[in-house]
Amino acid sequence: MRNLALTLLVTALAATAGDTTTLTIHVTNQAGKPIGNASVIVRFVSGSVVKLNKARKEWELRTSEEGMAKMPPMPQGKILVQVIAKNYQTFGGNFDVEVDEKVIDVVLNPPQKQYSVHEAH
Repeated sequence: MRNLALTLLVTALAATAGDTTTLTIHVTNQAGKPIGNASVIVRFVSGSVVKLNKARKEWELRTSEEGMAKMPPMPQGKILVQVIAKNYQTFGGNFDVEVDEKVIDVVLNPPQKQYSVHEAH
């Protein structure tokens, strides 16, 4: 009986482990230079976390000097990644995360020139 319980526990842990992803967001500018201290927000759109309504659904981290934000292991599914950094356009995109480890490369663009519909007089 004890062996059966142990087998069931190991099986349940293995099944759970296979449904998580270690996610890294790598943020650079157009020249390929890392952007440090950028705000990275990861929000679950769909997947086991949203269906079960038990686990955390949103994470917010800052990038390191190397432009990396390493998320803790999280359930697989569809996520929305937003990156906000000073002097760059905000980035937002949806990604499917269905593997054990994934790196998402984000390239931020410089701000666009501001235009006005009003002419100076």
